Amino acid sequence: MFKYHFVARDIAGNRVAGTEEGANEEEIISRLQSRDLAIINVSIETQNQGYGAFSGPRKHIKFNHWQIKSLDLVGFARQLATMLSAGVSVLKSLEVISPQLDSRRLHGIADQIIKDIKSGFSLHKAFAKHSAIFNNLWINLIETGEASGNLPIVLDRLAVYLETREEFKRRLVSAMIYPFIIFFAAIAALLFFILKIIPMFSNLYKDLGAKMPPLTQFIINISATAQKGFFPILIIAFFAAIFLRQYLKTELGQRNFDYLKFNLPIAGEIFKNLAIEHFTSEMSTLVESGVPILYSLEIAERSASNAIMQDAIRKIKENVRDGKLLAEPLEKCGLFPPMVVQMVSIGEEIGELSKMFKRLADYYAQTVETFITRFASIFEPILLVFVGLIIGFLVISMFLPIFSIASLNTN
Repeated sequence: MFKYHFVARDIAGNRVAGTEEGANEEEIISRLQSRDLAIINVSIETQNQGYGAFSGPRKHIKFNHWQIKSLDLVGFARQLATMLSAGVSVLKSLEVISPQLDSRRLHGIADQIIKDIKSGFSLHKAFAKHSAIFNNLWINLIETGEASGNLPIVLDRLAVYLETREEFKRRLVSAMIYPFIIFFAAIAALLFFILKIIPMFSNLYKDLGAKMPPLTQFIINISATAQKGFFPILIIAFFAAIFLRQYLKTELGQRNFDYLKFNLPIAGEIFKNLAIEHFTSEMSTLVESGVPILYSLEIAERSASNAIMQDAIRKIKENVRDGKLLAEPLEKCGLFPPMVVQMVSIGEEIGELSKMFKRLADYYAQTVETFITRFASIFEPILLVFVGLIIGFLVISMFLPIFSIASLNTN
């Protein structure tokens, strides 16, 4: 028989700690669960400390990077959900996962969470101390899972949500990266032609004493102006970018920028669809996990990256708080298409709101991805033709004096 330390919470949420004797950890866990206790940690007692081997010093850990990337959080959520689903206690799961993390910073945060849990903090409160890393979605879902006793299920839904979001971003980036490469390559080619090739022709014609046609002279003047003002323009652009960045950090700047994005031709509709996809995807996860509608709307409002969407969600939340169903304020705010309103209304009527949000999220994700893919496939040849025409125009302009010289020599 071995002696085990345990930390748990009773039905009322009070912290309970003590020791139990048993043949193994599974026996202790089963015994505590039969007493309606939510287990935080079970660890075998040793001479030096009572929290198991994993809480000792971690040596020789190699990290791939310091910062916390989105993939680090996705992997962390998936590992934690998997271990809890296998019946491993919260503390033991964190102790196993922490040394395996690629991010040095996330490893430090995981260790701090472990210490807080050992001190008696609930899991969601330990996570809440790091709200800069774990947003409201994390904290509220974990709190819901702890309160309902379905923490493994809730964390699995969180992991699925994060994985879906990351895969969606990856597909969008993959669809857009090649057009951006072509775009910047085309800009570089034009700059090289204007700053290097045209001056060579200009010097050659000066040496020959050739008479410049108006079009050629116009292009040479543009090249000369670009050469003289290239670095001043770069400096002005640099400071303008800094000013714009600082302006966008202000509430007014962010609001104006978000309004501009929503009202752009063609692209504005894509920005709206992206905002709707994010809202419906998050609401699906929250509602499915048992978070009340009002709390779900509050979390969605705080996590919305667009100020216009935040305002809309805030108005919807106020209407729901006044006792209205969700579909009615969705329609009144004017931001959501009729299909969203109708599907939410049906979901409320049949009690399948989370499924309706999931279907809407899938639909808008597919819509945005399809548009981006088609746009990329159309943008590439249009850009190539456009750049080809410009370079062709520049080449012809620069060869016009040669034609004039040739005709004079013939005469």
